[in-house]
Amino acid sequence: MKADSKCTTPHLDRAALITIDVQHDVLDGQPLEIAGSSAALPAMGELAQAFRACERPIVHIVRLYRPDGSNVDVCRREDVMRGWQALAPDSDGAQLAAGLAPADHKRLDAELLLGGAIQRLGEAEVVIYKPRWGAFYETPLHDHLRSLDVDTLVFCGVNFPNCPRTSIYEASERDFRIVVAINAIAGLYERGTRELANIGVTVGPAGDVISQLRAATGRLVST
Repeated sequence: MKADSKCTTPHLDRAALITIDVQHDVLDGQPLEIAGSSAALPAMGELAQAFRACERPIVHIVRLYRPDGSNVDVCRREDVMRGWQALAPDSDGAQLAAGLAPADHKRLDAELLLGGAIQRLGEAEVVIYKPRWGAFYETPLHDHLRSLDVDTLVFCGVNFPNCPRTSIYEASERDFRIVVAINAIAGLYERGTRELANIGVTVGPAGDVISQLRAATGRLVST
């Protein structure tokens, strides 16, 4: 990984993993299929496992589309209102993709999440619902991260041009140090990688992120 300066260099001992919209409905062959999401899923799962092993926080950011379209992005709202079903609350398609969440995790609590609360999956692992593209927009994410003394965010998920990119820029506006695992994020392209580097984001493969996370936290054995 490459870091630009002392102001942007990641502090992986104070990092949290942020997964964006890694839900069943975005995988290959599903209603909201995102190209490359299934291929990137194993690297996302490896990151999640490493953060658990290193006892660092994980936040899964999810979308849930009400059937009446009231909380859906305007570009998709009419389709949902006409009956298109994707990421519907309490549906199988809205659940976290297999291999990402802990093996013993429960289903998402749609009522809790839509109400703006945080669902806990483990000691340091939670789910937060976002009503629009950005993970910080009208969510408790910022307060949650600050309560944990997190200053560095590692991003993975789908689909880079939309929700991950918006969330990354929101994080930069809040002075977080940012890492993007380039093989664990669907839809990332060469120009996008350059643009991230230009705003001080550290970019590199998930394997490098995991190695540096283990070194920073003193967890040097593989998991």
